[in-house]
Amino acid sequence: MQGSARLAFTLGILFSLPASLVLADPPSVSTPQVPVAHSLASFREAVRSGGPGKDGIPSIEHPRFLPADKAELSDADRIIGIHHRGQAKAYPQRILVWHEIVNDEFAGEAISITYCPLTGTALGFKRGDTELGVSGKLVNSNLVMYDRATDSEWPQILAVAIDGPLAGQGLEELRVFWTTWGAWRARHPQTEVLSEQTGFVRNYRYDPYGSYTPLSGYYRPDSTRLFPVMHRDDRFPAKTEVFGLRGAGGALAITREALREEGVVNVTLGERHYTVIHDAGLDTGWAFHNPANVSIRLADLEFTAEGIVGPGIESLEAVNGFEAMWFAWAAFYPDTALYEGGEAP
Repeated sequence: MQGSARLAFTLGILFSLPASLVLADPPSVSTPQVPVAHSLASFREAVRSGGPGKDGIPSIEHPRFLPADKAELSDADRIIGIHHRGQAKAYPQRILVWHEIVNDEFAGEAISITYCPLTGTALGFKRGDTELGVSGKLVNSNLVMYDRATDSEWPQILAVAIDGPLAGQGLEELRVFWTTWGAWRARHPQTEVLSEQTGFVRNYRYDPYGSYTPLSGYYRPDSTRLFPVMHRDDRFPAKTEVFGLRGAGGALAITREALREEGVVNVTLGERHYTVIHDAGLDTGWAFHNPANVSIRLADLEFTAEGIVGPGIESLEAVNGFEAMWFAWAAFYPDTALYEGGEAP
């Protein structure tokens, strides 16, 4: 099933609504603040077809939402959660696996919520006055997005355009949370949930790649990846989930076990200090640049709907971090530091 899983997305295309073509203004971009380990030309050479063509996996342009008590989700179901501008929303993985991108708005600000099932990565981006769509291409098995204003192409993990008029420019990221419905609803009881009324004909009770509950199919850590990668690192089974961050000091991957056991991980990348704090409620990390190398104690912290509260937090600078399959993280960041517990890198 795995070899043909991505081709399953071509089913039902005749029933899909047409995607928007071109909008007037490009997304807000800036010089990337994260490391780019390969040249843009190398990324372009590594692009592969994922099966369906451009917009063959249709993004959701007009999302509808339900109140939390109307959602037909189990506590163990995986969701992508975001709390932004006073709004909390949850996007079920079983819907996003068929669409990969939702173009949404939060209090008038245009946001794209993105998910790549082949690399297990969820990221949010500010999209300006345009929309992001699914190009049908992959790099290191990762979703290559495109913006409909300039047709520039953006690998999701990289968040930097590798082709088109905006090549070399970076998208502004927003923190989203890869967690379970039960955990998200406990933290955000007033959250809204993406409805299955997407305007497309899809079986949202079926995941062509396998299952997260229980873990099976493509998502198993030891299962085979489907596409070639630019760099291979066999220190862990390919689909092992790590928590990664990247910043001006470099890239870092932390094993989930180390983050859970230690609670607070302090590392130095280059000349920059970083602190990653484990949030047991959502079972994820919060990443920060810690310029003064302030000591943070987990016991002193409180995790709220608005973020983390506690001594020293105000002196930290938030850095986006997210979960990823190890093979994909190592392919994009071959020089990544790796933290497995004990002494910091």
